[in-house]
Amino acid sequence: MKKNNYNLRIEQIISSFKSMKKIKADFSKTANLMLKILRQKNKIIFCGNGGSAADSSHAVAELVGRYLKKKRRPLRAISLNENSATLTALSNDFGYKFVFSRQLESLGRKNDLLFAISTSGKSKNILEVIKVAKRLNIKTIMLTGDNNFNTGLVNICIKVPAKRVDRIQELHIAIIHLLSEYLDESF
Repeated sequence: MKKNNYNLRIEQIISSFKSMKKIKADFSKTANLMLKILRQKNKIIFCGNGGSAADSSHAVAELVGRYLKKKRRPLRAISLNENSATLTALSNDFGYKFVFSRQLESLGRKNDLLFAISTSGKSKNILEVIKVAKRLNIKTIMLTGDNNFNTGLVNICIKVPAKRVDRIQELHIAIIHLLSEYLDESF
C-alpha cells in the first residue's frame, strides 16, 4: 500500500463498519437462534475455508472458552476445520466437496445449528454441508459477503455489506465478536 493510501483505506474500513447497521435484523435473528439452540442443550457447528476457517475456529474458542465474562459455563460449539487427519482423509477419499458434510453426518444431530462462513458464498463444500444439514433437520446460518448467494438455501443469511474479501473478513470477525458478546451476556 502506498503511504498516501493509508487514510483512504481507514476511511473505507470505517465506512464498511458504519454500513453494518443495514444488517441488524439478520444479526438479531442469528443471535436469537444461537441462544435458543444453546439453551436447548444443542450445539453450534461452524465451518469455513481459508480465512473463514480461522474465523470458524475463533468463534468456537469464544464460545467454549469465554469472551468477556470471566465466569460462564462453556457453550456447546465445534468447528469442522480442526482435525487435519480427518480433513485430509476425507479430501483424499471423497473429495474436498464433502470434507464438511461427511463430518456433519457423523457429528450433527437434529436441532443442532450449522454456522457456515464463506466470503464468496460459492464454496462447493459449504453448499454441500448446507444441503446435508437440511436433510438432517439441522438449522443453518450463512455468514457471507455482499454477493449472489441464494439466501433461500439457509434459515438465516447475514450478508455483510462488502465485496472485497479483506473487508468481508473484517466485518465477519466483528459479527462473531458481537454474537459472542450477546451470548456471554445471556449465560
